[in-house]
Amino acid sequence: MKIDINGSVREIDVSPDMPLLWVLRDVLGLPGTKFGCGMAQCGACTVHLDGNPTRSCVLPVSSVGARKVTTIEGLSSDASHPVQRAWAEADVVQCGYCQSGQIMTAAALLEKKPDPGDSDIDAAMSPHLCRCGTYVRIREAVHLASRLKRGER
Repeated sequence: MKIDINGSVREIDVSPDMPLLWVLRDVLGLPGTKFGCGMAQCGACTVHLDGNPTRSCVLPVSSVGARKVTTIEGLSSDASHPVQRAWAEADVVQCGYCQSGQIMTAAALLEKKPDPGDSDIDAAMSPHLCRCGTYVRIREAVHLASRLKRGER
């Protein structure tokens, strides 16, 4: 089967019911997407599927079809994406385990709503769990990323 990952079509030989997460991590060697709960509850496994945040731990790879998958590695090759820059500048990360999923959801939010308010950010980010409790810094980083995308500070 073929799958479009980070702009590159890859041929994979896996069981159709293998979760996309394991295809990414174990077959394609893209470890940025994390395994958290395995039940689509925590958000650590979030990737974009045609630009929409999607939990990869429960998505059978056969369900991807011709849609485009973007992982944290595909967001930018050098961490120059505004959300990645804002995350570093706002010093969001503590343990960092949930952050790739958080970043992917924030990037999708800003594509749909370039200048979100606090309630927009909270609604988009609320399905994510951060054991370190960096939610205030996450919100701050999303606001900063919004400004960076607009060329502001």
